[in-house]
Amino acid sequence: MASRRWVEPVVLEGSLVRLEPLAPEHLAGLIDIGLEADIWRWMPIPIQTPGEMRAWLDTSLEAANGGSEMPFATIVRDGDKVVGSTRYMNIEPRHRRLEIGYTWINPRWQRSAVNSEAKLLMLRHAFDTLGALRVEFKTDSLNERSRAALAGIGATEEGTMRNHMVTQSGRRRHSVYFSIIEEEWPRVRQQLEARLARHARAAHASTPSAAPSSASAEPDPG
Repeated sequence: MASRRWVEPVVLEGSLVRLEPLAPEHLAGLIDIGLEADIWRWMPIPIQTPGEMRAWLDTSLEAANGGSEMPFATIVRDGDKVVGSTRYMNIEPRHRRLEIGYTWINPRWQRSAVNSEAKLLMLRHAFDTLGALRVEFKTDSLNERSRAALAGIGATEEGTMRNHMVTQSGRRRHSVYFSIIEEEWPRVRQQLEARLARHARAAHASTPSAAPSSASAEPDPG
């Protein structure tokens, strides 16, 4: 009998968001919302066509099958709509560490509480269920909004990996690493829960509209 992986497929569900293990049936929804240029500004390789999204999905599923990553479709529960994707990656069971990354969300939801709740769900699962000692993040050094958002949730900036990646345009990207360790998790959880509570109060007090509230600033993809 094969041994269990440290990170198994799981559905993570909050009040606003559901994270489902990425699957072929998500492709149409991802194409529908995932081809806007702004989404991929800070990614090394942008997705611009349905064919590129299909190839991205196939590569993601291969990584999931190999156990090196666990990608999710990010689904807004109101309307059951796919709005983006995120994943656990750089999974190191022996050292009980992993990265939350390759996060992208359609611009309409980037400044809503969607990403905050998704981060809370993933961090809670990592620390409280998997027993992680460290969760890390990285972002483009030029992506100031993402860096500010990661610091805002309580992640610690650790340093910059220079010439870390070469983007499709040929630019040499420096990547800034952040982390949250086990001892810091209770404080970070409290900050994220407080942020979501503020958003809920603001949404309750405001007049309903077609667009999501901008009460919470969210990190750009990186």
